[in-house]
Amino acid sequence: MDAQARHAAIVDVLRREARGGVVPFVRLVEAALYAPGLGYYVSERPRVGKAAGTDFTTAAALGPMFGELIAAAAATLVGDISGHTLVEVGAEPGQAHFASVAKQFAGLRVFRVGEKPELPAHTVLVANELLDAQPFHRFVFQGGGWRELGVRVDDAELTVEALTEFSCPPAASFAASLPLAAEGWLLDAPLAAETLLERLLGGGWSGAVILLDYGKTVAQCLEGSPAGTARAYRSHQLSGAILENLGTQDLTCHVLWDRLEPILVAHGFGSVRLERQEAFFVKQAGAAMERIMAAGDSEATGRLRALTHPAHFGAKFQVLSGIR
Repeated sequence: MDAQARHAAIVDVLRREARGGVVPFVRLVEAALYAPGLGYYVSERPRVGKAAGTDFTTAAALGPMFGELIAAAAATLVGDISGHTLVEVGAEPGQAHFASVAKQFAGLRVFRVGEKPELPAHTVLVANELLDAQPFHRFVFQGGGWRELGVRVDDAELTVEALTEFSCPPAASFAASLPLAAEGWLLDAPLAAETLLERLLGGGWSGAVILLDYGKTVAQCLEGSPAGTARAYRSHQLSGAILENLGTQDLTCHVLWDRLEPILVAHGFGSVRLERQEAFFVKQAGAAMERIMAAGDSEATGRLRALTHPAHFGAKFQVLSGIR
């Protein structure tokens, strides 16, 4: 199915369930990413890397070094990792960056985006850019208050308009918690990421959680992102055309870290920290970094620099971690 046909098929799905020709914005994002047989993340094709046909690059795409640093950080966080299972949630097809360190753990389990993982009693949970891959609500400050946005799908072109009421109680609660803003200010909120994190942290398992992603606090969004943080990625090009090419481009927004940190605390995690990726690896995997640099392998040093240098992934991404 070509891109145009996939887009049209997703719009048809939305039209059948629209009320008054409109669906909540979050529902459009959900369908674009996860509609069975149509969504971006359910298609069997490479999305990550630098090869032709891919759309974006992540730290994990740099190969085994990512796994080595995560294993070293896990050992710092929990001590002896030989009794813990390394569980990666949100892995892309074909990625095997933890294969070289699997023997350090009691086991290795890998779950794709959209799968429901089962976590052993002793787990090191790693999720790299999983939370930003969840559907997100979009809100606008309009007429003196926050309103949730929807998308009109019964016209030839998709258009955005405010809903007459909130799509769900969490959306209403979130909007009620927000301060006043300038007229027309947009705020994107991946509330589904909070639901997913609640589910992952349940079950009473012990160990560590390491969440790598890009994000801001709500206050930061309301200070410097008047157009919201939602965007599309396709063929390594950033775009604001988030209503186009449904199913063949990634739709994402910044996670809201100050909404996620309390979830870890509520589930009994201690030493909860949010750090730049650079600082996290320096503090938790510093000895492993020194070994890589001391080996004198220029290619390996280059990959390490890409992971940690502020000009690359080091400052763009943050890490939320905790132990239980």
